[in-house]
Amino acid sequence: MRKSVAVVIPAYNEEGCIEELQRRLANVFNEAIAYDFTCYLVDNGSSDNTWRLIQKSVTDDPRFVGIQLSRNFGTDGGITAGLNYVEQDAVVMMTADLQDPPEVIHEFLNAWENGYENVYGIVTERAGTGLIRRMNSQAFYWIVDKLTNNAIPRNASDFRLLDRRAYQAVRAMPERGRFLRGMSAWVGFRALGMPVDRPKRFAGESKATTAEVLKVASRGVFSNSTKPLRLITISGLLLCLFSFISIVVLALLWIVRGVPFAGFGSLISLSLLAFGILALMIGIVAEYVGLIYEEVKQRPNFIVRDVSEARDRSHE
Repeated sequence: MRKSVAVVIPAYNEEGCIEELQRRLANVFNEAIAYDFTCYLVDNGSSDNTWRLIQKSVTDDPRFVGIQLSRNFGTDGGITAGLNYVEQDAVVMMTADLQDPPEVIHEFLNAWENGYENVYGIVTERAGTGLIRRMNSQAFYWIVDKLTNNAIPRNASDFRLLDRRAYQAVRAMPERGRFLRGMSAWVGFRALGMPVDRPKRFAGESKATTAEVLKVASRGVFSNSTKPLRLITISGLLLCLFSFISIVVLALLWIVRGVPFAGFGSLISLSLLAFGILALMIGIVAEYVGLIYEEVKQRPNFIVRDVSEARDRSHE
C-alpha cells in the first residue's frame, strides 16, 4: 500500500517564489513515485499576488491545496493552519522562500523509512545572509540552549518530517504561544538531525528582522523553560547577600574610621544596578504573564478565509 505524505508551507508575500517552489516540489513528487503527495500552501495574510499564484498552482496540479488565512498569524500559526488539514502518514514542514531545498525531502523520506519519526534539518551553511543575521541566529540558539537544557538541538530548523503519531501529538497540544520547534522536540519519538545547507533566498526579502528573531527567541525560551523564573530567585538571593555584606562593611568602616558611609557615588551606582536588575526581573515575570494572558483568552491560532483545491479532490 502506497504511503501518503503531506507538505505544509506557509507563505507571506512570496510572489517571487511560488512558481519555482511549485516546479521543484512537483519534480520531487514525480521522482518519489512510491508516495502519494499533497502540498498545502498556506497564504499567511499576504498583500501581494501570493494567493493568486497559489490558486494557479492548485489549478495546474491537483496535488496542491491552497489555504488563505484572514491575516498574518506568524510562521508557526501558518504551519499550524496547514497541519489542521493533514491526515497523511507523514508531514514535511518547510518555508516558501526555497531556503529549505525541496530536494532534501528525499533524504527525509529515507530516514523515515528507516524508522525515524522526527527528521529535522540542521543548518550548516547560511548562504547570502549578512553578519547581523548570522549573529542573531547564533545568539538565538545559544540562549535557547542555555535556558532549555538543550531541549532544542542547536541550529535545528522548522524544516522537518514528522510521522503521523508525532504530528498528531503536536497538533493536539492546545497552547496558543506556539513554538513548533520546541513542541516537536518535546513530544519525543525517534529523532534524527540531518545537515542541510541553506541557500540564498530565491526571490524577495527576508522577514527575519532582528526584532522578529528576538520575538521568536523569547517565545522559544519562555514557552519551553521556567529557568528565567529560577534566575529571578537566585538573583534576589545574591542581591540580599551582597546588601548584607555591604551593610556589615560600611558599619565596620563607621566604627573604625568614624566616617558615616563614605563613597556616595558607589552607593548610587549600586542602587541603580539593583533597580535595573529588579526591572529586568519584573520584565521576565511580565513575559510569563503575557503567555498566560494569551492562553486564558483561548483565541484560535489561525483563521481560514478561503480554501482552494482541485475539483476532483474537493469531491473525494
